[in-house]
Amino acid sequence: MPLIRFPYGKEHLFLDIPKERLKGVLVSGMHEYVPEKSETELVRDALENPVGSPRLCELAKGKQKIVIIASDHTRPVPSKIIAPLMLEEIRKGNPDADITFLIATGCHRGTTVEELTGKFGEEIVRNEKIYIHDCDDESMLVHLGTLPSGGDLVINRLAAEADLLVSEGFIEPHFFAGFSGGRKSVLPGIAARKTVLYNHNAGFIASDGARTGVLEGNPIHEDMLFAARKAGLSFICNVVIDADKKVVHAVAGEVDQAHRQGREFLLDRCKVQSIPSDIVITSNGGYPLDQNIYQSVKGMTAAEASVNPGGVIIMLAKANDGHGGESFYRALRDGGDLDKIMESFLATPADQTIVDQWESQILVRVLMKATVIYLSDAPDELVRDMKMIPAHSLEEALALADGILKEKGIENAGVLAIPDGISVIVQ
Repeated sequence: MPLIRFPYGKEHLFLDIPKERLKGVLVSGMHEYVPEKSETELVRDALENPVGSPRLCELAKGKQKIVIIASDHTRPVPSKIIAPLMLEEIRKGNPDADITFLIATGCHRGTTVEELTGKFGEEIVRNEKIYIHDCDDESMLVHLGTLPSGGDLVINRLAAEADLLVSEGFIEPHFFAGFSGGRKSVLPGIAARKTVLYNHNAGFIASDGARTGVLEGNPIHEDMLFAARKAGLSFICNVVIDADKKVVHAVAGEVDQAHRQGREFLLDRCKVQSIPSDIVITSNGGYPLDQNIYQSVKGMTAAEASVNPGGVIIMLAKANDGHGGESFYRALRDGGDLDKIMESFLATPADQTIVDQWESQILVRVLMKATVIYLSDAPDELVRDMKMIPAHSLEEALALADGILKEKGIENAGVLAIPDGISVIVQ
């Protein structure tokens, strides 16, 4: 029987799937891509050959206050590689620059010192200025105007007042912004809560344009790109990583042009063809992306694109941090049946979007199509509160799925495996 490996936390879980039941395994081509250069060489080459922009060392000349937006603890950005090279490049052009790393937490909790050290290494944490964005700290927020959609654009004061604003990050498929990276460093990364909420409103989330790998006609992306340019994001350094979180490609330069080059590289390798199946098993790519239920909704959307209506999704995510958002949790626990919850979301005006509504909305959308069996370290009661069925092993989860489908008259249902749900764009 084929033995399929699924990332789970910092480990892997394995499942033997009978050959006659296995309908396919959808894997990103990135997992097989082997670059010709080392991680450091790839990032250095990108910085030395920017797309649509002068080099960072040239941009830094004459600039006093320079802010580098960096991703937070929820993103596996290899900052230990990127950050020192960006600092080197800036100081090559301006040795006396006043440089601050601004941690783009969006609406997440603040990043801890331990997490910063894990991201950057002790030397940068000890010697460089680091400020952690707080989307609710009014004293550190500045209004920059109105988004194309009509929402207020409010961002961190340090970014707004910088003489030069740049960012690091990584590019991967994103379940409603199309792709991560690039312009997302500003919105949601360093935006005020009300700006993030407006951008993630129910109407935008429900749009057919707000899907994995889609930017054309994506209202969420359009606001994000506007925000990045309005904030003056002058230069980005973004990487593409493989399943082991290693850099396999890097781009640098103008916020949209460099990002476009990076996502084209990724798109060519991570598109997979949907195989409609009654059971789809997937994960959220392991640590750090599967620490809570909130984040794992991303991986579920890959399964959503292939599972037959009325089928079963088996989602693997360690979720050792629990639900990941109190409002997200309460919307599922207290909102009534799925139809009622969805009706409530869609009736909410954009300027009254509640915290984490978007994640709840997408989870409800998934649950309206398929039963979700959730394999995790989270308490069973928590999983049930969120309208899912808890499981503690792949074997148990598959047996539960078979039982559910048997009640519907489906025996020996076909099984599709998507080992890393956030690394693929299912079409």
